[in-house]
Amino acid sequence: MSKRHNDHQKIGDVLASFVENSKLEKGLDMVRVEKAWQELMGNGVQNYTNSLKLHKGTLYVSLSSSVLRQELSYGKEKIIALINEELGKTVVSKLILR
Repeated sequence: MSKRHNDHQKIGDVLASFVENSKLEKGLDMVRVEKAWQELMGNGVQNYTNSLKLHKGTLYVSLSSSVLRQELSYGKEKIIALINEELGKTVVSKLILR
């Protein structure tokens, strides 16, 4: 039987520790990036977004419209900054539109 800890901890601290120890951070970051993309880009861009993939700090976005892809390519740095600001930490360092 495991010992009971008598020290009090905030639930947020316990959950953060659990996520870190369970190596769930990458999966949670991906979910957060997808949500941020939907909120920041809006329905217009979301309708043409086929898939999002986050791998080692690079966000790969597959778009069905070449015109939209070209238009978004002009603002890559701003999109990266907006997503990272929304998440409150640097998760995306590079954006590849395909």
